[in-house]
Amino acid sequence: MNSAELIEKVKTRLADRLLRAEELTPGRIYFAINREDVVEAADYLFNGLGARFFVSVGTDRRQEKGKFEVLHIFSLDEDNLFASLRIQLDPSDPVIASITPLIPGANWAERELYDMLGIRAKGHPDPRRLVLADDWPEGLHPLRKDFPYNFKPESDPNARPVLKPPPEGTTVLPVGPFYPVLEEPAYFRLFIEGERVVGCDYRGFYNHRGIEKLGESALTYNQVAFLAERICGICGNIHSTVYCETVEQAAGITVSRRARILRSIMLELERIHSHLLWLGIAGHIIGFETVLMQTWRMREPVMWLAEYITGARKTYGMNLIGGVRFDITVEKMPRILEVLDKVEKEWLALLDAIPGDSPLMMRLKEVGYLSNEDARALCTVGPTARGSGVAIDARVDHPYSGYDELVAEKKVHPEGDILARTLVRLEETVDSIRLIREGVKLLKEMPEGDLMAKMEGEIPAGREGISVVEAPRGEAIHYVLTGENNAPARWRVRAPTYPNLQAIPSMIKDVTIADVPISLGSIDPCFSCTERMEVVDVGSGKVRVYSQDELLALSRSRNVV
Repeated sequence: MNSAELIEKVKTRLADRLLRAEELTPGRIYFAINREDVVEAADYLFNGLGARFFVSVGTDRRQEKGKFEVLHIFSLDEDNLFASLRIQLDPSDPVIASITPLIPGANWAERELYDMLGIRAKGHPDPRRLVLADDWPEGLHPLRKDFPYNFKPESDPNARPVLKPPPEGTTVLPVGPFYPVLEEPAYFRLFIEGERVVGCDYRGFYNHRGIEKLGESALTYNQVAFLAERICGICGNIHSTVYCETVEQAAGITVSRRARILRSIMLELERIHSHLLWLGIAGHIIGFETVLMQTWRMREPVMWLAEYITGARKTYGMNLIGGVRFDITVEKMPRILEVLDKVEKEWLALLDAIPGDSPLMMRLKEVGYLSNEDARALCTVGPTARGSGVAIDARVDHPYSGYDELVAEKKVHPEGDILARTLVRLEETVDSIRLIREGVKLLKEMPEGDLMAKMEGEIPAGREGISVVEAPRGEAIHYVLTGENNAPARWRVRAPTYPNLQAIPSMIKDVTIADVPISLGSIDPCFSCTERMEVVDVGSGKVRVYSQDELLALSRSRNVV
């Protein structure tokens, strides 16, 4: 199905209720509808056409249009199409019908609409606060344009979260907010009968620090690229890449072939060290410290290689709007290939050994089950989805950067357990090594240079872009509405952990308490990137870097809340 056929199908279904259909950039179609028709339109896309729900984007467009706007973004993967339902709302009545009863994976996105913009999803099954702190004042919505990015409301020490009541006859077992094998805060209330988990409730977003607000309030386009890289401590280059490609798409900027191949090489290098890190953490969670030590030993040469190419082990500073800052010269290629050969040899030995380890299989096989139906309904992504037989991979379905030439193999396992998710990661690490080798070969065959596109003038305001990049945990999705003064008017980020965390209740239902940590760890959760955070010191208006000793002293000070 192509864009014209999709538009015709939606026109036929909605008839005169479809206000407008636009293909603003290739493969990105926007359907303007009334709020009364949102459930039917979403049902047709999700169930009628088999589209996947990506994310909802709320935007305060009162200044130029006098309206709030909601985009429900869907993907038709086999056709490389994105379909967005555009609904405009009167500021005096910012209410829209909830699509969560139809698409459970829309749960958090609709709750966030209310927290951040005051747009209420009528009929939502769980309209509790999601992102904002429990003591955040009612009626203050941070992503409204009249809300200052550096405003800090007064804290209320008496505020308490609204908790989900446990089923009758169960015991509540709290896990978190701080838990030994989870490096970031998350609070799970497990509802248990004996040793068996029968349900749970989740409260997160403890560290939300307003990256989206900063991106549309205080920074220029290229400054946002460096902020995006700090969304996630492991896969920051992914966010930097998808942000730049979203702006480039909206602005019609063509990136050189060499820059696109370089982006793919760095993305695959990041995938390798992320999967190595994950396997080590997984071993640590179940007490298999040998796996932790060996995989992290194997990971170090990969980190050194990243530093060799970019000057930094982790935060590469690689991307700018229009291309990349660093090249891989012919002189660097032998060392890259040498490291890949060594990692591949050791990784293949690990891949061969793990399935034959009986104690390990007892902890992974038929544990943390997520059915194919639940994986789709909850809109899971990455190895979490592919481990339940959902054959999606943005590198193949929506090729970006250099993936039109570097064709990835989808690694899919249908079993739906932790072992399946583990095998997906193990196998695609080997494929990542292959892709980097092919990328290096392509670079060697093409002329050096030509890393940045030539751009004249500022990016026009009012243009929209939607892009996805396949992070190690799954799709990272960015939406950008271009604005005035060389800066975004709206920047929306959806990290892969955001949908995958919503699948945890299904995964841990009926498991024993001891299997909860590894079930949670099997999605490779990154709470920081889910919460889109960045620390901002607004007290003095100055930027300051704290030493380790200063941070330790602050953490122990009774004067710090």
